Amino acid sequence: MRILHTSDWHLGRSFHRVGMLRAQAAYVDHLLDVVEQERVDLVVVSGDVYDRALPPVDAVELADDAFARLAASRATVVVSSGNHDSPARLGFNARLADAAGVHLRTRWQDVGTPVLLGDAHGEVAVHAIPYLEPDAVRTAWSLPGRSHEAALTAAMARVHADLATRPGARSVVLAHAFVAGSADAAPAMACDSERDISVGGLQIAPTRLFTEVSYAALGHLHGARTLTESVRYSGSPLAYSFSEAGHTKGSWLVDLGADGVGSCELVPAPVPRRLATVRGRIDDLLADRSHAAAEDAWLHVTLTDPRRPQHAMDRLLARFPHTLMIAFEPTGAPAARGPAVPRVDGRSDLDVALGFVAEVRDLEATTEEELLLQLACDSCRIDVDRDADFRVGQELSG
Repeated sequence: MRILHTSDWHLGRSFHRVGMLRAQAAYVDHLLDVVEQERVDLVVVSGDVYDRALPPVDAVELADDAFARLAASRATVVVSSGNHDSPARLGFNARLADAAGVHLRTRWQDVGTPVLLGDAHGEVAVHAIPYLEPDAVRTAWSLPGRSHEAALTAAMARVHADLATRPGARSVVLAHAFVAGSADAAPAMACDSERDISVGGLQIAPTRLFTEVSYAALGHLHGARTLTESVRYSGSPLAYSFSEAGHTKGSWLVDLGADGVGSCELVPAPVPRRLATVRGRIDDLLADRSHAAAEDAWLHVTLTDPRRPQHAMDRLLARFPHTLMIAFEPTGAPAARGPAVPRVDGRSDLDVALGFVAEVRDLEATTEEELLLQLACDSCRIDVDRDADFRVGQELSG
């Protein structure tokens, strides 16, 4: 059986204000091409189909198109929900979708009930475990503790109980969770674009929970990772933060033989635009021809000028039109201080605003900036006379 493992589509998400729906649609096209060209039998989507529980209409339309096209393809599809998804919304009409070969598994109550498939080597039981909030199943499953490990241990007990009734069957498990070999290994696995799912600091589940199944298709972490030959993260198909600049995005193409995983290959996904980071003084960055390759990339710039340059974004965009983020780390600056306690007693609004500018920028406001701040302060000030007239009018009308 040939399996295509994907997850973390995050339909509806933007990348630092850049809409990603067109790139997400291109990935769906790519996914369907892989299904046909590689003769895929089973597509598994391990959670976070959407980026939020109430997705925008265009994201729902793209998901509808993706599932309809997958239903018409040669592959059976099994989808589980992630921590970004609403189980009820993603799982809507699940029983009708089953008839089309798209199996939406979003309810914790269904854990342990597999989608059954078969090939020349016999039966394959596909168990989908949606994202499990420990508090949601703690009472129903009598969990011994409030952690993701406890919730997933209980879920896998239900999976193994079912598999015990199917001697000789191979097993595929979808799970959306933070799985790692150890707590020490976990920090290097995470990205800035992943939502923290910790419960009292206990978000890590051990890899050993999934080592006894034929293949574990994990979702949640955005980088493709191999925990063991049969336990893998596909990662997100697109980069959603600059911390993913070094990732190769894609889906795992897994051949499941008579004895388990025979081969596994990462199929790269289309890249809408390369990510890059540059660092230095703004004048050097604008003049240095060695940065030419960054001119067409989505760019994160760290400026090291001793003082924050004025109009930095406008100046950078003139050379690097896809600059999305600017950080400021001045060379030779003293160690970061704690938050300053503002002294505002006896000071005018304008004086406080000018002090804020000087504190943040380490540079006094210009005459033009001072005039703009004065105008802003005047616009926000309560007109005492007008307020008094209004109160008098109310009393007379009463």
